[in-house]
Amino acid sequence: MSQSPYIFDVTDATFNELVIESSFNKPVLVDFWAEWCAPCKALMPLLAKIAEDYQGELLLGKVNCDIEQQIVMQLGIRSLPTIVLFRDGQPVDGFSGAQPESAILAMLEPHVQAPVAVPPANPLESAQALFDAARFGEAENLLQQLLSEDNTNGAALILYARCLAERGELGEAETLLDAVSGDEHKQALAGARAQLTFLRQANDLPEVALLKSRLAQDAQDDEALYQLSIQQLARQQYEPALEGLLRLFIRNRSYAEGQPHKTLLQVFELLGNDHPLVTTYRRKLYQAIY
Repeated sequence: MSQSPYIFDVTDATFNELVIESSFNKPVLVDFWAEWCAPCKALMPLLAKIAEDYQGELLLGKVNCDIEQQIVMQLGIRSLPTIVLFRDGQPVDGFSGAQPESAILAMLEPHVQAPVAVPPANPLESAQALFDAARFGEAENLLQQLLSEDNTNGAALILYARCLAERGELGEAETLLDAVSGDEHKQALAGARAQLTFLRQANDLPEVALLKSRLAQDAQDDEALYQLSIQQLARQQYEPALEGLLRLFIRNRSYAEGQPHKTLLQVFELLGNDHPLVTTYRRKLYQAIY
């Protein structure tokens, strides 16, 4: 049981009281998980952080699907993790699989009052929070102010370049990245360059609909699977992209001189070691290799 007043376990017996009835007062996010589910455990800390950030405007209920079978059957839960948002006694939104914080916050935004913001320690942290929430224009404005005071700030330059890349200014973004020197920001720089690579590659690839059509006709079309993964990466659809790259690596690890493996490593750099998807797919990649 969590020590937080906003996070609680839910059973078959308490579901109506803790979820249905509570949702008439505050939205309740319900995490359907199981002990054997590694992605569930990777997602848990992020969901707990989000619930804490909302400071009581959002409640988080946790259902152990190995034990609470009645709820699972009643709601038709078929994959884990599954997250369902309840409001006014009804499920109103949700998702399956691990998701980044920005995607979860975007899902919650129409339904939950914005959390009380705790002022970040510095403007760079504020800009990073805006970027993670896909508020790229606001992040740019803050970073421009920061860089006007210190145009050698490597972390700010990298984040500003990523904002520019998200709105298609790839050449300008690359110029900024080239201005960053030293080993201090090595990992962040590699991640930003990976982002540029995916966006550039996607510009020269067939449309997503065509690639999906090719795969529907031939599930073994390695080229279509790889190109679809790149298109998904350019759109920040990281989980399906990682799943496709891993599937391609397992069945044809020599494809394009080992490009699936190289691309997986680039995505890990882009997302960072603490991202739940990186935790999950780094382990899956290790298992596939060994």
